[in-house]
Amino acid sequence: MTIEIDPVFDEPVIVVSNETKALVIADVHLGIEWDLYRSGFSIPSRMKHGLERILGYIEQVSPERIILLGDVKHNVPQISWQERDEIPYFLSMLCDHAMVDIFPGNHDGGIEYLLPERKNITVHPVRGSIIEGVGYFHGHTWPDPALLSAKYIIAAHNHPTIRFTDSLGYATVEQSWIRTHLNLQVMREHFTSMDLQEENGSWNDPELIIVPSFNELCGGVAFNESLHDDLLGPLFSSKGVDIDNAEAYLLDGTKLGKLKNIRKMEESRMRPSKRKRKGARK
Repeated sequence: MTIEIDPVFDEPVIVVSNETKALVIADVHLGIEWDLYRSGFSIPSRMKHGLERILGYIEQVSPERIILLGDVKHNVPQISWQERDEIPYFLSMLCDHAMVDIFPGNHDGGIEYLLPERKNITVHPVRGSIIEGVGYFHGHTWPDPALLSAKYIIAAHNHPTIRFTDSLGYATVEQSWIRTHLNLQVMREHFTSMDLQEENGSWNDPELIIVPSFNELCGGVAFNESLHDDLLGPLFSSKGVDIDNAEAYLLDGTKLGKLKNIRKMEESRMRPSKRKRKGARK
């Protein structure tokens, strides 16, 4: 069966269809309001607002599974009272509509203590796994080598955005989807025990799709202003991801083109601090 990957128009979620239909959501960061409160910002909980949005997606696309691609919770290393109160309820509500798969992120320590009882929830390994031909992992670790045989790998963690700045310094930041490929040579250097060849199926030149954050309070990383060292996770810092030829899309479906071309635009210049860092590495 052909794998179909379709973003939900104007929303930071995608639908992956193969044998079953999966709704993929990343970086929900439940409990972030408690962390902001400790920093001096009083914001009411937005869990119910987020849940209503997701229930709306479920009504729209009727998924058979819901994939939470890491950072379901926010606070590390502890579990806040807000998370203990909200996450079991949140997950229980999702389970009433579909099976739930959790791919733990770097904020998800202790998530196993917050799972509601007798619900259809699967917590996958931190380095990810393959579901119906598609590889999933959060992105804060190296992927499981099995993912390299997939046609697609879907990751999160960096909260991708595109920032445009006008001549007066006013900046507009838009959430974005990033689609690119991995660097085979870097993969061979890291996964030394594997013979990564297209012929034997251990390397399928997978397309890497980096999804935006669901929680709008999390901020994001401007990919058009970032170098490999500015991005999060060993896959990026090792130059294992082809950033220059990565293509960026806005949530409304607008194709912005390759990052190397977007960077040439006057409105997309690197900020002075990053230009200085780039020059220092030459």
